Amino acid sequence: MNLVETIVVFVAIPAAIYFLFGAFTLRSKNGGTPRYRPGQPWDYAPLWWTANPEGVGHHAPAAPAENIPTVKGGARGNW
Repeated sequence: MNLVETIVVFVAIPAAIYFLFGAFTLRSKNGGTPRYRPGQPWDYAPLWWTANPEGVGHHAPAAPAENIPTVKGGARGNW
């Protein structure tokens, strides 16, 4: 390998890769889409989000009537 090939392999190619990654990370991500900024009026209806839409309105089962613990284990890992 001569000096020019060595420079191309060890300098130019890695520099081109860094340049491509830099160009992808510095480009505009929204493409000119308007964004909400704090202090601007909110013109949309309120929206409540839930991770489980099927479980909306369902309540957790009641605890057993007796005060017997149903969960075993703890910080020591005794399961």
